Formats: sequence, structure tokens, C-alpha cells
Amino acid sequence: MAMRGWPLIKLLPQTTNFHFVKYARIFGVISLILCAAAIFSTFKPGLTMGIDFRGGATMEVIDPSGKALDLESIRAGMEGLHIGEVGVQEAGRPSLAMVRFQIPQGQEQAAVVNRVKQTVTEAAGEVTFSSPSIVGSKVSGELFQKGLFALAAAIGLMFLYIWFRFEPQFGFGAVAGLLHDVILCFGLIVIMKLEFNLNMVAAVLTVIGYSMNDTVVVFDRLRENLRKYKTMPLREVIDLSINETLSRTIITGLTAVMVLAALAVYGGPALFGFSIVLMFGIIVGTYSSIYVGAPIILLWGVKRGGAADDAKPIKFGMASRP
Repeated sequence: MAMRGWPLIKLLPQTTNFHFVKYARIFGVISLILCAAAIFSTFKPGLTMGIDFRGGATMEVIDPSGKALDLESIRAGMEGLHIGEVGVQEAGRPSLAMVRFQIPQGQEQAAVVNRVKQTVTEAAGEVTFSSPSIVGSKVSGELFQKGLFALAAAIGLMFLYIWFRFEPQFGFGAVAGLLHDVILCFGLIVIMKLEFNLNMVAAVLTVIGYSMNDTVVVFDRLRENLRKYKTMPLREVIDLSINETLSRTIITGLTAVMVLAALAVYGGPALFGFSIVLMFGIIVGTYSSIYVGAPIILLWGVKRGGAADDAKPIKFGMASRP
């Protein structure tokens, strides 16, 4: 009842009759191409590793007078130190900047930090520095391995959950959707040249959870309709189930995207990449529930009411035979 007071709800139709399965072949090919491109780009040119996984230091630079910092001068000065990759970006306001730099192998951390402070002071004038956050290369390597393990474990646990809750073909459909979403998220990180750090791992894990939640909603309705419409062709049951959950999916997705858009704009550089990946993940998660997970069930087939024909795989673009 409370939702009726929101006028935008009235713009969404209560019932839809889109033929999603009809275009499953086309979107399936598009998804395969995009996933292949994303996998290739992950290795070449590859991910831009953040300090968490690459090793190095981060430090805040603050102008106590509130004057805007000359980021280009600071960046040019730090690059002149020849200590590897450096990053300089505004952190919420013009008088505050975040500097990132590597600690070259064989050099003392304290000496490198002091050189950076001296260079930044020469470029920006009298400024103050926060305590540097330093991550060693060994620790960063362990963090990277644990991050990948966390992603793999999350996908495996989701597969087991779906397998036990539904049927094996539902589990494979859900995991295919999860892999699709994760791969495309990595592709986005490469294309936008976002730093892959612990925040990104958290973003991808959140995308996995959201995608699974959306998939479970569709699969729950599909399972109910399979019991309710035992003689209806499987492709029609899938279309019906997706249409019945579409309004809920759109409302949930739009709400999350609006919040994340505000976070991307006002959350500062530290949360920008996190917000962008999450917004993208919500969109592709909704897409994969419709055009990745459900079509796999269509291809595999599902047993209904003991009817032998229903257990046979159904070809793309072909209606099931009663």
C-alpha cells in the first residue's frame, strides 16, 4: 500500500508479455563475444593493480590554508623521482590530494617516503602529510591470492546452494550467469583503467551476491510455474516467469543504481571505482538472469510431472513439443 504513494511506480506496467526467449540466441552470441574480449583484456593489457596488490605506499597531502593543490606539478615532481608508477588525485576537495607510489626493491621505505615528501613540498609549497600506509610486495601478493580465492569460493558456494535448492541444470545456469557477470566486471575494470584493489574485490563479491539474489527470484518463480503449467512449452514458461518478476527486478535495480550513482559522485576517488563496478554489475546481473541462466535451462530441459518429453533438451528457437 505504501508503494502507491510513489508516482514513479505507476510508470511501470504491472504485467508484461515480452518474448525474451525469442532473442536468447542473439544475446547469447553477444555475451560470448563480450566475455571472450573481457578475458583477453584481463591478460593483455591486464589489470591495473592497486597498492594493495602491487606493493607500495599511499599518503594524503593537505594544504592547511585551504588553497587548491597543483596536482600536475606534484605528479611531475614525483615522476622525476623514478620510483615506478605514481598516482596523484584529488580526494574530496581541492586542498586535499591522495598520492600513491611504489617502494623500489632494495630501497628503504623511510628514505623513499622522505624523498616523496620533499618533492611534494617543493611542488606544492608548505603542506602537511598523513601517516603513510605501506604495503610490502610479499603481503600484496598474498592479498591478491586471497582475493582470487574469495571470488572462486563465493562462486562455488553459490553453485552448491542452487544445486541443493533446485536441480542441477538450475545450478549450472546460475553459475554460468555468475561467471558471465564476474568476467564482464573484470573487463570493465580494464577498459576504464580502474585500480584493482581490495575495494574492487569487495565490489565483485557484492555483484556475485546481487546476481545470485536476482537469479533465485527468477528460478523460484520458474519452479512454481513448472508445477502449475505442466503442459505449457518450457520456453513459454520461462518467458512467463521472467515477465512476472520483471517489475520487481526493475524497481530493485533502479533503487540500487540511484544510490550507487550518488556514491560515485560524492564518495570521492576511493569509492568511485567501487560504485561504478557495482552499478555495472547490477545491470549485467539482471541481464544474465534473463539471457544466460534461463536459456541454459531451456537448452538442458527439465523434468515435469514425470513426462518423458519434458526431460529432453530443447533447442534454441524451437518450441517444446507436448
